[in-house]
Amino acid sequence: MSALAIAPRSVEARVDALDWPAAFASLDAQGSAVLPGLLSPEECRAAAALYGNEAGFRSRVVMGRHGFGRGEYRYFAYPLPDLVADLRAALYPQLVDIANRWNAQMGIAVRYPDDHAAFLERCHAAGQTRPTPLLLQYQAGDYNCLHQDLYGEHVFPLQVAVLLSEPGVDFTGGEFVLTEQRPRMQSRVEVAPLRQGDALVFAVHHRPVQGTRGSYRVNLRHGVSQVRSGHRHTLGVIFHDAI
Repeated sequence: MSALAIAPRSVEARVDALDWPAAFASLDAQGSAVLPGLLSPEECRAAAALYGNEAGFRSRVVMGRHGFGRGEYRYFAYPLPDLVADLRAALYPQLVDIANRWNAQMGIAVRYPDDHAAFLERCHAAGQTRPTPLLLQYQAGDYNCLHQDLYGEHVFPLQVAVLLSEPGVDFTGGEFVLTEQRPRMQSRVEVAPLRQGDALVFAVHHRPVQGTRGSYRVNLRHGVSQVRSGHRHTLGVIFHDAI
């Protein structure tokens, strides 16, 4: 059994126990929501420790080579570690209703199936077969430019990032930042107040905002500010696969 092996029911139970009405209200209001204490400190340390292993990953990206920022990340290969696969499977059913509602409000015809496995079948049939969950690693001076995780035609509109390191202990700086661009308005910036083991669920691309003449789309991007000291690790849980 791997260091990240865990009973699926345990993950499902803790996901089910989260305050989802509050999370949905926050997502509707600002496009993001904190899910406190999703992973234990032990799980966080075990997940972060995987970064130094070659096995279990399909690729490594050095951000500076592509103009993405500074730092690096690795995409997991299939089969995913148990904890990552279980988080994907348990979080998706909680988020699918708001994903479908957002698309309806924005006039987007796409609807998502209730089960994550069924959604992955849709991705794979379109050639999106490469897994997208990833581990990110930063050290002093590193940062992640504002971006969107779009990997093909089929995009699930919400994703989750779990902070694996403890702010003020393992690292300083390195805040998770989101920006929201509304039509004919200046961009709004949000800094997510995360502790070790907290997760942030947020919009991948756009979300609906209610205006005086109905709903309209706003565009969101996310990134990480400069790490001032130490090392910072994050687990990214993306629900669509990549081409």
